[in-house]
Amino acid sequence: MKKDLFIPEDVQNIIAKLNNKGYEAYVVGGCVRDSLLGKEPKDWDITTNSLPHDTKALFVKTIDTGLKHGTVIVVINNENYEITTYRIDGEYSDNRRPDKVEFTTSLKDDLSRRDFTINALAYNPASGIMDYFGGMEDLDNQIIRAVRNADERFKEDALRMLRAIRFSAQLDFQIESKTLKAISENKELINNISPERIREELTKMLVSPNPHKLLLLHDTGLLKFILPEFENCIGVRQNNPYHMYSVSEHTINAVLSIENDKVLRWAMLLHDIGKPITKSTDLEGTDHFYGHQKVSMDLSLDILKRLRFDNKSIDLILKLVQYHDMKIDCDIKSIKSALRIMGKEIFFMLLKVKEADMRAQNLIYLEPRLVELDNIRCLSERIIKSNECYTLNALAVKGNDLIELGIKQGKDIGFILNKLLDMVIESPELNTYSQLCQIVRSHFLNIH
Repeated sequence: MKKDLFIPEDVQNIIAKLNNKGYEAYVVGGCVRDSLLGKEPKDWDITTNSLPHDTKALFVKTIDTGLKHGTVIVVINNENYEITTYRIDGEYSDNRRPDKVEFTTSLKDDLSRRDFTINALAYNPASGIMDYFGGMEDLDNQIIRAVRNADERFKEDALRMLRAIRFSAQLDFQIESKTLKAISENKELINNISPERIREELTKMLVSPNPHKLLLLHDTGLLKFILPEFENCIGVRQNNPYHMYSVSEHTINAVLSIENDKVLRWAMLLHDIGKPITKSTDLEGTDHFYGHQKVSMDLSLDILKRLRFDNKSIDLILKLVQYHDMKIDCDIKSIKSALRIMGKEIFFMLLKVKEADMRAQNLIYLEPRLVELDNIRCLSERIIKSNECYTLNALAVKGNDLIELGIKQGKDIGFILNKLLDMVIESPELNTYSQLCQIVRSHFLNIH
């Protein structure tokens, strides 16, 4: 199919160099799909009938990363381009990667091993679009369809089941019925996939424009294998004046209500994960979830470790889950106390979490709560801009000052500094060296 796509000059030169030596060469996969959708590709991958050692011989700088699988990285102008020889994959005994590959001279054979029709498209300027499996039609109709036999594709690499849902979330495409059915029938195979690969796909779903597509994991039966804690939230009712959705519906709406940042969206997904365990109903029929913040934090820690998140992300997400229901009043003392407990970065992230949480609750109460939250945000910004004291670092006296005043080294130093900070948060005018030293002399010199 003749259709012109914009290809970067370096990629055009790679194709031309291969063509001039008698080889076929095409850009392939996601870069073709994204170009056709009007999106800028992140990477440009090239497929060719040139064997790896022949490809290496044509270019000045190459990197050997996957020669066994036919891949050579060509470096041009400090950019890396993957060039892979046409290949046919052998058996996938571990449902993750082929036991062996065979090189082939057929582009069609190479494209037939791809996951979905929209990713099985190749292009070069001379031949146009090469589409053997209906990928162009599926792009036009916004369909995710496995190449040829969906059951075989998912048995080859079980991660493709998550990729189907992820592409559905990113592109807002529907998953074709046979492909969706094959996911349900092969769901147990997801247990063969590493936690890291699962985490990456879940994160891409969450930060996509359509994170509600995450519920396809429940519809296909995958959810109970990868996030059983969230599976337990599905359909759990919240008969409470502040809520109008079930726990799972509230969670998804909260995710939709916050910016597409990885940490923030994971925090919203997990913030109420402990509600099914803590649910109780009083005599009037009202549901309560006492202590769900602590339970949610504990479950979140298990989930984040299981999915092998980095320590910084774990720390941030857990703190947001822990504090998401913390009461912060619109007054200087309350705001400073919160800033003291969690620090400036977490505090302002928490305000975003609180807003998303509110927007996913009963809308009758939304407007006055948003007004109060905005007032809290404005007041906290003023506190920070004016360098008011809310941390030990901003206190006018330090540990060494207390020692010079006669306080012995040890745990008393920390205790006294925190007491002084309590006083300064209550009465900011006390935060001078002379006044705090006088308080120490008057109240703490005889401490044992």
